Amino acid sequence: MSPRWARGPVTLRLPRSDATLRMLSLLAFLAAWQLAAAVLQSSALPTPATVFGRVVEETVSLALPAHLGITLVRVAVSFALAMAIGTAIGIAMGRWGSVDVLLDGWLVLGLNIPALVTIILCYVWFGLNDTSAVVAVAVNKIPTVIVTVREGARAIDRRLLQVAQAYRLPRWQTLVRVYLPQLYPWLIAAARSGLSLIWKIVLVVELLGRSDGIGFQLNMFFQFFDIAGILAYTLVFAALVLLVEAVALRPLERRLNRWRS
Repeated sequence: MSPRWARGPVTLRLPRSDATLRMLSLLAFLAAWQLAAAVLQSSALPTPATVFGRVVEETVSLALPAHLGITLVRVAVSFALAMAIGTAIGIAMGRWGSVDVLLDGWLVLGLNIPALVTIILCYVWFGLNDTSAVVAVAVNKIPTVIVTVREGARAIDRRLLQVAQAYRLPRWQTLVRVYLPQLYPWLIAAARSGLSLIWKIVLVVELLGRSDGIGFQLNMFFQFFDIAGILAYTLVFAALVLLVEAVALRPLERRLNRWRS
């Protein structure tokens, strides 16, 4: 029997299940966090057990569910508004060159205005209310949706549309069966990037001008240097984002792209 070194390089075998890999990655993160907290022994970095205990405490008192629910409503409304407007404008800019030329300058301007400026202006113009918060978040996200969807509309295969026209397919069926399936990858990409961006902007909006929501609570914890509270709310928020990604967006993407395989 030949020695081990003579049989060639050793191949690292990783578990094939994606779920197992993700779980191992999360456990490695918790282990690194625990180790860092044990080494530093500082109130600036509490242990995972302390933070999870705080999550339970805030959940039992109903403070965390209440603020989380308010933030989720703002995220959902802003997301729906940004996707609807951004998709319509993006398709128009990708479909018609004159519309693209007409709105391209506005698009570049929207992409480069800092989110903080938009938020402040919306609060000044419309007042410190939920309408201003939702509008500020949506305005910040719409340009990125437009850019992604516009590229998708430009990549549409015109020959398939001509085939649909040759077979005299009604416009509605052409849209649903020929046009949108080609656009789905870009719509999903816009939705995934948009969701991750909107979460963050909503927190800034709440921190600056609202009296409830996760962003408001994080500001309160910051005032009292309550690191455990900040990490507790942040972890719950991040866990929810991962859940939406795993339960909704990823399965939806696989289903919409099933026709390509």
